[in-house]
Amino acid sequence: QVQLVESGGGLVQPGGSLRLSCATSRVIFTFYNTGWYRQAPGKQRELVATITRGGSANYADSVKGRFIISRDNTKNTVYLQMNSLKVEDTAVYYCNIEFGKADYWGQGTQVTVSS
Repeated sequence: QVQLVESGGGLVQPGGSLRLSCATSRVIFTFYNTGWYRQAPGKQRELVATITRGGSANYADSVKGRFIISRDNTKNTVYLQMNSLKVEDTAVYYCNIEFGKADYWGQGTQVTVSS
């Protein structure tokens, strides 16, 4: 069974940084496009950033210049480096991988930005 295990969430002050990781197993990781999404309380899940299997990255306007998505195909892992965090970045962050009809999600990791 495909597994996506996220880690790296937590509580951070505004202006701080966190790095999220999503380790995958039982997939041929290099086939998959990958991404991070988030869902704040009372809001719909939204795209944060994606990176294709070819390495092309795309970001939501709200995180451009602050977040960096990357992937390590040797470790079957996708990362999200989050800098200059704002209170409005508070949400549950979800990892996603997709390839054609195959679409998998992690369990989510909580990121709370608060002073």
